[in-house]
Amino acid sequence: MEERIRFINHKGQQVLLVDFSHCTAQEVLDLLPDVQELVTGQPQGSLLTLGDYTGTEVRREVADAMKKVLLFDRRHVKRAAFVGTEHVPRMFLEAFQTFAQREIQLCKTRAEALDWLVEEQAAA
Repeated sequence: MEERIRFINHKGQQVLLVDFSHCTAQEVLDLLPDVQELVTGQPQGSLLTLGDYTGTEVRREVADAMKKVLLFDRRHVKRAAFVGTEHVPRMFLEAFQTFAQREIQLCKTRAEALDWLVEEQAAA
């Protein structure tokens, strides 16, 4: 878990990296409770999060489980960005934003996502 779910520093800001890259659907399902526990243990409105879905298997059961986590996490996350979502069905991405009740910025690279997260943080 520690290598997949960890805080990283980008331009002086803490960002929670949730690295689902190249995970099977079952591996994602196994990681989600750890993600929820870590996020809900943080102060409300405090987190910048980056989810990497590059090469991740996102099936219906994964999307349903992720929506539940996003529902619990939404009070704790200030800004969120995803990368590697080109293969994730659009209806799942739209549902994620609905359950999160905030914009989730879709970026092409981790570097782009990190820059967006901290720029928004600095402006907020």
